[in-house]
Amino acid sequence: MPVMPDSWIRRMATEAGMIEPFIETQKREGVISYGLSSYGYDARVADEFRIFTNVDSAVIDPKDFRPESFVTRTGPACIIPPNSFALAHTVEYFRIPRDILVICLGKSTYARCGIIVNVTPLEPEWEGQVTIEISNTTPLPAKIHANEGICQFLFLQGAGPCEVSYADKAGKYMHQRGVALPRM
Repeated sequence: MPVMPDSWIRRMATEAGMIEPFIETQKREGVISYGLSSYGYDARVADEFRIFTNVDSAVIDPKDFRPESFVTRTGPACIIPPNSFALAHTVEYFRIPRDILVICLGKSTYARCGIIVNVTPLEPEWEGQVTIEISNTTPLPAKIHANEGICQFLFLQGAGPCEVSYADKAGKYMHQRGVALPRM
């Protein structure tokens, strides 16, 4: 599976709306970088965060998820408590082509601070804002900066289009906007 270069990402974003809004050059001055890179796209985290809390001694159950398990915060930054995590979403809206699989990796600036970013693969023909899990693995509070880079997406092209895409399966997270909570 070849990793697609900046020229392909730019063309797909500008001609096919694969990434909106699309930042054609990497922004770096005074921010955690975001925008187009050599073989990927560094996405921004939006200003809405769902921080998990144990105030009510809740149990996290993906089959019976209860929204009272977290508090919602909106603003220019989010403080994630020690050994905790938050859900957030990308500023960008993605439309993935049928012959592409997208994987995500956290940014090194956050990784070096003990912040781990987890995103499941973006399947062929999935579209939406990406829900991101941000884990603070340290014993200290961690600050996440909204509207700055949080992760890098790599676009892998298959040998051909898949037989069944996410859209064909009518996936439950299709067209999501904002933070999408677990669904059954």
